[in-house]
Amino acid sequence: MLVGFKATIPFTLASKFISTYNYGFLSITPTTTLFTPPASLKRDENKEVDNYAELKEKVENLGICCNSVTPEEYTRLMCPKCKGGQLIERSLSFHMSWKRNYALWRCFNFECGWAGQILAHNSTATMASDGVHQLGRTNSPRILTEENLKLEPLDDVLAAYFAKRMISKDTLERNHVMQMAGDQIIMAFTYRRNGMLIGCKYRTLEKRFWQEKGTDKVLYGLDDVRDADEIIIVEGEVDKLSVEEAGFPNCVSVPNGAPQSIASKELIPPEEDIRFSYLWNCAECLEKASKILLATDGDLPGQALAGELARRLGKERCWQVCWPKKDEFSSYKDANEVLVNLGSEALKEAIECAVPYEMQNLN
Repeated sequence: MLVGFKATIPFTLASKFISTYNYGFLSITPTTTLFTPPASLKRDENKEVDNYAELKEKVENLGICCNSVTPEEYTRLMCPKCKGGQLIERSLSFHMSWKRNYALWRCFNFECGWAGQILAHNSTATMASDGVHQLGRTNSPRILTEENLKLEPLDDVLAAYFAKRMISKDTLERNHVMQMAGDQIIMAFTYRRNGMLIGCKYRTLEKRFWQEKGTDKVLYGLDDVRDADEIIIVEGEVDKLSVEEAGFPNCVSVPNGAPQSIASKELIPPEEDIRFSYLWNCAECLEKASKILLATDGDLPGQALAGELARRLGKERCWQVCWPKKDEFSSYKDANEVLVNLGSEALKEAIECAVPYEMQNLN
């Protein structure tokens, strides 16, 4: 995101694109607004002035200069903690609510991560401790290594398993897919950010899943999309590896599967959006993309996941991947099913034939 960048959609990552994807300027207004306050929340202008004055004073006491901030927008500011890091960049993403009654912020400098929120009529601010802090973290930061997680290279059993799934050795090695040491056969998908191990998800051959506790919730394959203009999002780690086999390394997977249905009509603030905290934790990468392809599973939960992602990322820049027909009555479920049954070219074609999300979901 460029220095001084602003956006007018609250509680959404779709913060810099118009319908023609005309981006690259300091301030850009999207064509749609995903959050419309109900009539009962109409603004009291006098109250908002009082809120703003009180909130501004509290924020500036923390060292945040908010003179250039406009309510409802996300604005990049200089972080008072890290001073922009080595690059001296505006790394602090700052948001003030539309009623001017609270503000929240997060520094996206990897070595800082200062974050917090403050209410206009509360005497204290709720702030993360120094060091990288991510939404969805359950306890204090952990230093993870392959050694302390007891990870080792894949054995012949798991190598054969992935070969049947049409995943090559090169793809497995590039994505640091490993296994837990011990008597049980447990594959380990390592989550990394800037090359550092920050999380791990485990899976047995019987499809039992669990993740390391107390770690950041981020997208699997995050480093592959750090500077991508086009991003593909899938529902599982094996699907991310499958899409890579089709020639698209610019793919990430959600870490926790799909919801059974779309939760509610209105989006909630990022600090309360725990299930999708991985989106907010990866906002800096996602906001750079002009096109996001949703290649979730074809079942009902997969469709619900696509809907939840689209309304957070911005429907106007989302495209839907539709999986090929299996027979007259059904389609293939996901990227790996297509890869195994139809091959990499068919998977590539399905991705390249994605349609605009809003066109696919008119109702």
